[in-house]
Amino acid sequence: MVNYGCVLDGERRLGRCVFFFFIGGVQPKKVQLDDQPRPCPRCGTPSARLKRLDHYISLFFIPLFPVKRGEVFLECERCRGVFDEAGMPPSASLPYESLGTCPQCRRELDQDFQFCPYCGQRIR
Repeated sequence: MVNYGCVLDGERRLGRCVFFFFIGGVQPKKVQLDDQPRPCPRCGTPSARLKRLDHYISLFFIPLFPVKRGEVFLECERCRGVFDEAGMPPSASLPYESLGTCPQCRRELDQDFQFCPYCGQRIR
């Protein structure tokens, strides 16, 4: 007969060992502040929305608790332009100024990507 058990504090206890992996951290989440579209300073269409980039504590990639509120910015849903609240070009502290968009699927990408990770389109 084979005796399986866990060794805890130097003594052997019968039963099952339970292991739990915790996957969590702090992740950014874009929050839309109003439903009223505004005219985009770049393309002129009324498709810019007022947003804020907040940081949340997440558990298994699900945002649970806000830990930091970000700056308010204006983002156009059509041309993906990002501006400050007054419609001026972004300052260095605003998020997503280094992000681009895929010409095919229009999803946000880092500027240094050569291919879109979502649809495979060549960017450069």
